[in-house]
Amino acid sequence: MLQTDVVVIGAGAAGLMCAFTAAARGRRVLLLDHANKAGKKILMSGGGRCNFTNMYTEPANFLSGNPHFCKSALARYTQWDFIEMVVRHGVPYHEKKLGQLFCDHKSSDILGMLLDECQQAGVDMRLDTAVQAIEKLDAGYRLQTGLGEVACQSLVIATGGLSIPTLGASGFGYQVARQFGHQVLPTRAGLVPFTITEPQLKGICEALSGTSVEDCLVSCNGQSFRENILFTHRGLSGPAILQVSSYWQPGDTVEINLLPHLDLPQWLEEQRLERPNTELKTLLGELFTRKMAGLLAEHWFVSRPLKQYSQAELNDVAERLGNWQLVPAGTEGYRTAEVTLGGIDTREVSSKTMESQKAAGLYFIGEVLDVTGHLGGFNFQWAWASGYAAAQYV
Repeated sequence: MLQTDVVVIGAGAAGLMCAFTAAARGRRVLLLDHANKAGKKILMSGGGRCNFTNMYTEPANFLSGNPHFCKSALARYTQWDFIEMVVRHGVPYHEKKLGQLFCDHKSSDILGMLLDECQQAGVDMRLDTAVQAIEKLDAGYRLQTGLGEVACQSLVIATGGLSIPTLGASGFGYQVARQFGHQVLPTRAGLVPFTITEPQLKGICEALSGTSVEDCLVSCNGQSFRENILFTHRGLSGPAILQVSSYWQPGDTVEINLLPHLDLPQWLEEQRLERPNTELKTLLGELFTRKMAGLLAEHWFVSRPLKQYSQAELNDVAERLGNWQLVPAGTEGYRTAEVTLGGIDTREVSSKTMESQKAAGLYFIGEVLDVTGHLGGFNFQWAWASGYAAAQYV
């Protein structure tokens, strides 16, 4: 039987971070993953450029049934700590917007950095290695794995959530948590596009598929995000939509201000006075693509010269553009979701050590926990911070 100090299951962002940090403390670390490659989600993140952290990370950027839980880890390993490692490894990066930091070249720069750290610290990484069973011993754990039996003092679960199953996502971490008496809060897809089935609206989305509106304010359940939206052949996507999807529940109304930078009633009145003979469709064509302006004029308004609109009618136009209300049919689900909402109840896990309060020597880190960040590098920062926190104690 193979004996080691620490077994980390899951060679994603949190697992890699925990493995090399613990190994650097002198712990013997075995890192296992059932996939044939480490860090698959890192490689595809940020459109292949990896949005590896956010300069403005703070606890308010995270959703959890226990909102105070994330504070300790985030305070002890900050975005600046991770940036220091990126700089030390000579990985070029830039701020895209809103504090979002991306690689200049490709995501593999970040993965390569993490793998280098693992190698330098002496982590024993085994890929293509499944874990079939876990058993608690008097001191530590015994695992049945593709390598045979493995015994360890500390066991770290870093298996992520259910999002993007094509990259190997599974509910394994939740099964382990339940095996040792943990409550798993209901899970659902987060940071995910909406689907639209209402015929007229679906027709607009299909016709505008691929069209982006750069600056929109999207609101739902008291949360608002100002970013671009993207029409798809199945509904709506884009950063503002993905952000608000984490707060949306089936049946909820989503409100979209397509022109939040304008005081629409006042602006339309000014346009009517200055350009009375301009058609509404022509005016909208200066704000949106001509195709979108035409579709909005066709479906929402009867386009005619501005001088022919009464004040009340212009107010209706302003209301439609500034407070577009729709009820999505659903979301694209885990297939395209960037994260999984819900997960292991953090009230049964130490916020300082990430250790289970149900089973000594068992630790949970990263997305498997009920901690979900906003879009923009926050979920990676949670992976780094929670992995680092656990690594001090395993």
